[in-house]
Amino acid sequence: MAEHTAYLSLGSNMGDREDNLRKAIELLSGNENITVSKCANIYETEPVGYDDQPYFLNTCLEVKTTLDPYSLLKVCQKIENDLHRVRIIRNGPRTIDLDILLYDDMISDDPILTLPHPRMFERAFVLCPLKDITEYTGTIPEDKSVRPVDKPYI
Repeated sequence: MAEHTAYLSLGSNMGDREDNLRKAIELLSGNENITVSKCANIYETEPVGYDDQPYFLNTCLEVKTTLDPYSLLKVCQKIENDLHRVRIIRNGPRTIDLDILLYDDMISDDPILTLPHPRMFERAFVLCPLKDITEYTGTIPEDKSVRPVDKPYI
């Protein structure tokens, strides 16, 4: 089986935010088809899109996987469900959010999985942690609310 490199964005703003991130990373690591190879610093950020909610903690991961991108998406969605993610308000509060940002060099406009993630280049809370673990040299939108709060878990 071929090994692929994917980059994931994780965010949490409900309950014990840091523990939610840690549990999601542990669940990803516990999958026999996924190895978490890099973890960015944790950043605290203001919410985007729906303001009446707590601040988020965000990070990014590099993972090595033998899963195809749709199977990786299913694993991410199962972790969100296992950690009690509820989708009531678009961009609303959540215990955990896992997004696939990049999967190898794949480009996809599929409505189920768009790659690269369609809004990642607009979001400092994604690009700041992504820059921690990649050689990203592109522009990062100015957002003074994005501030590092912790070192990586691994």
